[in-house]
Amino acid sequence: MAKLKILIQGNPILKKKAKAVKKVTKDHQKLIDDMVETMIVAPGVGLAAPQVGVSERIIVVLVEGQLYCVVNPKIIKKSGKIACYEGCLSVPLVEAPVERFKSICIKGMDKFGKPITINAQDLLSVVFQHEIDHLDGILFVERVKDPSLIRLKDQKEEIII
Repeated sequence: MAKLKILIQGNPILKKKAKAVKKVTKDHQKLIDDMVETMIVAPGVGLAAPQVGVSERIIVVLVEGQLYCVVNPKIIKKSGKIACYEGCLSVPLVEAPVERFKSICIKGMDKFGKPITINAQDLLSVVFQHEIDHLDGILFVERVKDPSLIRLKDQKEEIII
């Protein structure tokens, strides 16, 4: 496994809509392993392939000790609202409140190309939506309704998402 370079806001790859993965290959599996390592070392709770320079629809999420690797994630159900402060490895030292769906259901493929369905609530739901936004070329700061609430973090603090 290898730690990958995380792209920072301003890189054009972060603004592109990522391509769907037609078939999960060994290269995709290695990328997923490298993304997981990169996310953990960063540290973060989610990472999307475009953040490491790969414009494909792949995300990894680690919430409450549970690891999720989803290829071609698609939200098929959503309900409720939740607002919480988010941060991003591609927008370092910035955090801001974003309103998301409280509960979602995602379909996609796992690391081996098998179909999966994930029901997510609260923080897990927020992280999935944040990472799926990356696949659509959207950064969380674009979803902030009141820019006066954007905060700069102290470098010693951990970035959440």
